[in-house]
Amino acid sequence: MDNEIQLISDGDGLAVLGNEADVERFLVSEGLSSKDLGVQRLKSAVGIGAVAAQVGSDIAANSGRWVKLTPKSARLVKKYGLRESSKTGLGTGVVKGQKGQIRGFVEFVKGPRSLLSNPAVLANAAKLMSQVAMQQTMDEITDYLATIDAKVDDVLRAQKDAVLARMIGVGFVVEEVMTIREKRRGVDEITWSKVQAAPTAIAETQVYALRQLDAVAEKMERKDKIGGLATTAKEAESAVREWLAVLARCFQLQDAMAVLELDRVLDVSPEELNEHRLGLKAARQDRLELILRTTERLLARMNAAADTANAKVLLHPAKSPAVVQSSNHVATCVSDFHALLGIEAGGQSSEERRWAHAAAEVRDKALEAGVKGVDTARSLGSDTLDRAGSVTEKLSSGIAERVRRRRGRDEEPDGKG
Repeated sequence: MDNEIQLISDGDGLAVLGNEADVERFLVSEGLSSKDLGVQRLKSAVGIGAVAAQVGSDIAANSGRWVKLTPKSARLVKKYGLRESSKTGLGTGVVKGQKGQIRGFVEFVKGPRSLLSNPAVLANAAKLMSQVAMQQTMDEITDYLATIDAKVDDVLRAQKDAVLARMIGVGFVVEEVMTIREKRRGVDEITWSKVQAAPTAIAETQVYALRQLDAVAEKMERKDKIGGLATTAKEAESAVREWLAVLARCFQLQDAMAVLELDRVLDVSPEELNEHRLGLKAARQDRLELILRTTERLLARMNAAADTANAKVLLHPAKSPAVVQSSNHVATCVSDFHALLGIEAGGQSSEERRWAHAAAEVRDKALEAGVKGVDTARSLGSDTLDRAGSVTEKLSSGIAERVRRRRGRDEEPDGKG
């Protein structure tokens, strides 16, 4: 496998396998950042026999890096034309090189020495890719929670609901098992038994948080007066921020459970590994869509409140802008949350109308209407004068005509003289 770079894409990330120097050269030439894939874990899926021994030695001599699929790296997948399998959902190919140079074309290798030709190795590689991707999201959520200065445990402790109280303990247990996994390079039966009940508690908390966001949206919808709308919108800022933090923590723990689950399936049912991975991927997408629907409803209500406030800015020059500011703050929080989870949405912030701008707009319209009124009056006045002049002229002409007729009769000769 000299100078060969083997590529695997699962739609979310790209695995780059090969000699460490070749892999590094390839990534640098394409301008891609990457994370260690942990390629040594592939050896557990090789099996036994001469072919397995050869593949295993190839694994030992190779490096593996994982690249998150972005628009740039997605173009790379398209550039190299990876061949996609309808069964596994994976795109694979081999970039051939020569004398330390990557030529940049793909060759599909079916020989026994190719890692991509071994179904078990391929399924395990896909598992590693999913785990690395989810662990990166988990790390990003940790950074997100630190950035917004939200102590999720504090939020949970402030609630009296038993569902949320269980969430704290579940989080501790899942983190403990993740630590054990790193030390043992796997999840045995004893370790797995500790977290088997965790998914239920996490799901209940997620549903609770989504309902709280729906409650915020419904409360905004019930307010029609600017005073109440401003108060409710301000309260929504902190409430939405807290419940998004809870949702982020739920998503983080759900990804952690998926990481553990994939390791467990590899141990007990390796032949079902790929199908299980695809099932977890579909379930994760369902959770994202559920979150998207809830947050989009919330944004729609906040934007409607901003539109109402904008329409009444002249009557409420202080409270109307406050409603818009709160709406925009919520929209920013939701947008950051969507970006964190890779959710694509089209929400936009409302533009705040300042009182002065609105007043100037009304003034300009009034002036425009006034000018039109004066022009109309002038036009009407001219028409009236013209009509009056015409009537006067006709009247004068009539009088003059009658005067002439009378004079004519007076000057006629008297036939009796």
